[in-house]
Amino acid sequence: MTTTPLFSREPGAHERHLRRRYENPLFSAERRQISEQDVLAARRRDQQQLESFLERFHQVVQRAVELDTNVQSDVILELKEELDRCYEEAAGLTGDQSRIKEAIVRLVDTIMRAVRQGAENDAVALRKLDEEDQARALHFELLEEPLVADLLNPEAVIPEGDLIPTLLGAEPAVLEKVLTLFSDEQLTMIIRDARRLLESNPAAAVGLEQARANLARIQAAATEQAGMHTIN
Repeated sequence: MTTTPLFSREPGAHERHLRRRYENPLFSAERRQISEQDVLAARRRDQQQLESFLERFHQVVQRAVELDTNVQSDVILELKEELDRCYEEAAGLTGDQSRIKEAIVRLVDTIMRAVRQGAENDAVALRKLDEEDQARALHFELLEEPLVADLLNPEAVIPEGDLIPTLLGAEPAVLEKVLTLFSDEQLTMIIRDARRLLESNPAAAVGLEQARANLARIQAAATEQAGMHTIN
């Protein structure tokens, strides 16, 4: 008798991917079989990633607090980029990390105000800073989708071989967000591999209308993206 693995209410990236694989016919038979031991191991890895992140994040915050008022701009921008990476990683961690993400946003805002003060007489620089702020806000919003955060996770929790079944099994609204991460060339390869997956195992594809619909969505996104680049 098999038992259903018990997944956490607020899992981290490793455990989330186990849940995607569990009894999912888009994955190979071996990949879709998840044991309780697999879940516990994934939780340990997620906890280790959280602890490692918190240690690094506290170091980054300490550097921000100790910044000299006359520090050079490249040091400030390097710190800002580190905070951006911290937000990206925090978005995929186990548990509720909303307070940490809010703290990162406040720190980035403080840094950007300092950068703006140094460029207050440069209209071109200010316009570029506005564009960067808008792009960051959109990226942070995109990271609220767990699959986006997992695909960008520095620990590569979604192996290359799992990408296609993961995309084909995603909810349509989630897939729409995820596809913005890929280039034209990557989308072309994804479409090729997705076709191969569905054609190579027709028995697994029986009844998986969402998988076939997702392939159509990926094809439409690739066409639209290519058209936009042609116009530009």
